Amino acid sequence: MKLYLGIMSGTSLDGVDLALVDFENGAKLEASRFVSMPEALRADLSVLLKSGETSLQKLGEIDYRLGVLYADCVNEFLAKNQLKPSQIEAIGCHGQTVWHAPQGNFPFTMQIGDMNVVSARTGITTIADFRRKDMAFGGQGAPLVPAFHEAIFARPNQFTVVLNIGGISNISVLNPKAQTIGYDVSVGNALMDSWIEKHLGKRYDKNAEWAKTGKVIPEFLAEMLSEPFLQLPPPKSTGRELFNLAWLEKQLANLTVKSTAYKVEDVQRTLAEFTAQSVSRELSQWKNEPNKVLLVCGGGARNPLLMERFNALLPDWCVGTTNDYGVNVDYVEAAAFAWLAYCRMENLPSNMPSVTGSSQAVSLGVIFPK
Repeated sequence: MKLYLGIMSGTSLDGVDLALVDFENGAKLEASRFVSMPEALRADLSVLLKSGETSLQKLGEIDYRLGVLYADCVNEFLAKNQLKPSQIEAIGCHGQTVWHAPQGNFPFTMQIGDMNVVSARTGITTIADFRRKDMAFGGQGAPLVPAFHEAIFARPNQFTVVLNIGGISNISVLNPKAQTIGYDVSVGNALMDSWIEKHLGKRYDKNAEWAKTGKVIPEFLAEMLSEPFLQLPPPKSTGRELFNLAWLEKQLANLTVKSTAYKVEDVQRTLAEFTAQSVSRELSQWKNEPNKVLLVCGGGARNPLLMERFNALLPDWCVGTTNDYGVNVDYVEAAAFAWLAYCRMENLPSNMPSVTGSSQAVSLGVIFPK
């Protein structure tokens, strides 16, 4: 066996996904686990992501606390699955994105979580900082997962789009007649999560139960669909630095309808519709392709309202999830970082210039030896 452990904590801040993948023959998901983000750490990260401002002391402490969290998650995972550190070739850890700014004169991305702590506390070689090498070669540093999607989900006779709905929605377009492309399309769950947390104190809208009690506000939906990011050509990437509560409040402030004229659950329903429609509109450019398959993964795949809307808005697509292809919807991204670690250890190129805009294919990730 050639075991690699992938770790992902995304923009939704709900917790840490771990995926153990065997790369002996292809890629086989052997075990997986989810660990909730400790409340105090989540609150501190939330404040940091909201404003993008902090003190160096606070940033350093959060960096260290994340390193400890990842290490503890790994050690608990190994114990639970009766594995020794020596059985794991390497850990591929994404870290926690706190800022992603690929545009401008000084493009950069920042993922934190001290990987020295991870490798020291687990006794396993750890690979991280996957995005910046791609950016050093002129790329966006994102998305990195399409290369993995191509390796696992591409089929010679079908036009496949893998839609990952985490905090942000991104797609990988696996066209048998063209190069794979992939990019961030719109918001995913981030705004719905922020809105329900603000009004009901819940982390997310389970099974869209709250959204289902509301009605779509057409003017609000149209206002959000006019967001300039949606009109940009790929390659492009986004995050909570754009799609956050401040952005949402600004959209609501632009409405001619008095704020008392709608209910908070109507906003939630409209946010779900915004995610569904912004993605569906993006996919409409491939309406003439035969044999179209949409595979949804990430937390959004478990949102019945979103899945229902995709089926309604995309009648000529076969809409399913990555579960149909043997990869659990919750662990596709974590498995991708196991694959990126595998590529780094084997010195294989793992970015896709056709996706990120990088000038060349390179092996991504920095190695933190055990």
